[in-house]
Amino acid sequence: MVCLRDNIGLINDFNEIESLANQVEDSGGVYFVPAFQGLFAPYWDLNASGLFIGLSQFTQKSHLVRAMLESVAFQTTDILALMKPSRSGLKVDGGMAANDTLCQIISDLNNVKVVRPAKIEATALGCAMISGQTLSLFHVFD
Repeated sequence: MVCLRDNIGLINDFNEIESLANQVEDSGGVYFVPAFQGLFAPYWDLNASGLFIGLSQFTQKSHLVRAMLESVAFQTTDILALMKPSRSGLKVDGGMAANDTLCQIISDLNNVKVVRPAKIEATALGCAMISGQTLSLFHVFD
């Protein structure tokens, strides 16, 4: 989603993504392939490149943003198809997990409850804690 802001200029701030995506019911037939540096899991094609397809005279900025958000959900669905589902739901975290629309699309595509932690950046916090412990900056696991 960084390319939306920094490279393409469709948004000024990540907080705009959800409101733009919700201005339309769907992507209006627009699909996005998120292959900025190749296509990764589960397809692994390092020569692939990103693209929008299905543009028409009716395509709006909100359709492009919605298509990019849906591409994340579709890629997540492709990866989940290779995994054993959990009865408790799909646990997510990170900045994009704060996006209710994205979590709902993932939930709908996979017929699974999406579970978010109280602290959205739980993975980053865990990495910081392990790094601090490794460097003896504090003693979390003693």
